[in-house]
Amino acid sequence: MRITKCLLVSGLIFLISCSKPNPPILPVVSGNGVSQNRTTGTSTIEFVISLDKNPSADVSFQYATLPGTAEADKDFSPVSGMLTIPAGSQTGSIKVTITGDSTRKANQDFSIELSDPKNCTLQTNHIAATIVNGDGLYFPVDNTGYATPNQYNGYTLVWSDEFSGKSINQNYWSFESGNNNGWGNHELEYYTGRTQNAFVSQGNLIIEARAETFASYNFTSARMLTKAKKSFKYGRVDIRAKLPQGKGIWPALWMLGDNIGAVGWPTCGEIDMMELLGQEPNKMYGTLHWGPSHQSYGTSKTLTGGNFATSFHVYSMVWTQSSIELLVDDVSYFLMDTSNANLPFNLNFFFIFNIAVGGDWPGAPDSTTPFPQRMVVDYVRVFQ
Repeated sequence: MRITKCLLVSGLIFLISCSKPNPPILPVVSGNGVSQNRTTGTSTIEFVISLDKNPSADVSFQYATLPGTAEADKDFSPVSGMLTIPAGSQTGSIKVTITGDSTRKANQDFSIELSDPKNCTLQTNHIAATIVNGDGLYFPVDNTGYATPNQYNGYTLVWSDEFSGKSINQNYWSFESGNNNGWGNHELEYYTGRTQNAFVSQGNLIIEARAETFASYNFTSARMLTKAKKSFKYGRVDIRAKLPQGKGIWPALWMLGDNIGAVGWPTCGEIDMMELLGQEPNKMYGTLHWGPSHQSYGTSKTLTGGNFATSFHVYSMVWTQSSIELLVDDVSYFLMDTSNANLPFNLNFFFIFNIAVGGDWPGAPDSTTPFPQRMVVDYVRVFQ
């Protein structure tokens, strides 16, 4: 406010102007959101608080944690109090203890609420924190569904993987990486060997497809195979699995001929024990492919109730010198005569387990497709 006074001195008029000084500009308090991976043991999230300039006096404010999807005393230890940043300093911090947990689940959030500023102003009243749970290696699964025995009359169990260890058995499995020009199908995923995309938990293998930016692609997944480690000719194969569902999701349990490196595909032969289009979760396909001029024969199996994502089912093959039969839950739905000597199904084949994202057959995911997508495999067993 400006006040003007007039003085009359010796017949002269003087104008005197008096100005009220502007108040000092106070430092502004700010803080960035925090995101941190959860660990199996307790850890600490640190909120770094900053001032936009050096304060001439101590500044302080009250703070307190506010739960969100993360719960106080369960996911984090609540804290509250007053933070003081001394004159001449521009930073301070608030630390919150995070409870250890290895469960793979949705991320959780909470925040710090700021209030009652002294010698400062608050840019915001809340600073958010995210607890990242998506990389945990414990994933409980409902085990209900169909199961098969671990022995059959007239057969011997020659190999199995029950996925009962702490990690994927490298003596059995390798990983293919990359996109490989869409794997001939215009697929959208980038395959990795990371535990984010494939891991074992509680006696199950979990293959996980994610919507994330990685190596310039928007989706990641895993494609694991027993090539050059475990391959078989003839016998009975059982694979117990629970499948993903959602538009553009393409899980597969299949086999390729060992000689693919020498003769290429489709001459090497392909046995698709299970393929599914995520937008049709109650329908799966079994198909044989061969060459050199690509030929195939296949059919489908549709459940009359439920779908292949809600419980475990067993995908089986009975393979002899003269035929290949495919079954779901011990019910036959496919039989092909393979006695023709020109067919490749009298040679050794290796396993491939994967979830593709997108591709010519299923199409691309859309806004209705939830992520992450998971295929859970309980066991694979080979009897001869």
